[in-house]
Amino acid sequence: MEQWELLARILLAAVLGYGIGWEREFRGKPAGERTFALIALGAAAFTGIGLDRFTVTSTTRIVQGVITGVGFLGAGLIFRPERGTVHGLTTAASAWAACAIGVLAGAGDYLIAAATAAAVILILELNYVPVVRRFDARRRQRARSEGEEEG
Repeated sequence: MEQWELLARILLAAVLGYGIGWEREFRGKPAGERTFALIALGAAAFTGIGLDRFTVTSTTRIVQGVITGVGFLGAGLIFRPERGTVHGLTTAASAWAACAIGVLAGAGDYLIAAATAAAVILILELNYVPVVRRFDARRRQRARSEGEEEG
């Protein structure tokens, strides 16, 4: 693989990761543009280098290591300020998805990487659509009332 092609893959991953990070930053979440761009960029770089310079089994191990590392990073984004409440889970899952997007871009699967990034942003934004919010509020209220009846 030419260095320019690897550079293009890495830059695409960074741009797609930045887009997801922008959504998280816009919503006031703990990780933003730079974090997500760096996660996707790093995953693409490791994947691209692995494909270019190592065997398939070595590349598989590299990708496994990247996924595991981002999983630990995501665990750091999750916190429990009060007993019974969890915060940061969606941001952690988004970081893991940004890693997958980086792996896809690093492997040269540009269309799938872009479509995955678009799907992630769509899923994150669905929570802010009024119809979806009303449906979710009703569902949560019903679950609470059923829990009170059982208790």
